[in-house]
Amino acid sequence: MVALAKALAIAIATIGPGLGQGMAAAKAMDAIARQPEAAGDIRTSLILSLAFMEALTIYGLLIAFMIN
Repeated sequence: MVALAKALAIAIATIGPGLGQGMAAAKAMDAIARQPEAAGDIRTSLILSLAFMEALTIYGLLIAFMIN
């Protein structure tokens, strides 16, 4: 049961941010294609948002370790 709880914690914690990161990157590339002069600002915002999304994945991994 503990192994199943760990697997679910990691799986659920990675699916959401993974989909979010893909969608954010796609929208950022679309925005850069539409306004190339704003590429620097868009890239900065993208990297910051990807870091926040990745933190959610790390929290899920931390919870899986704490279940042990």
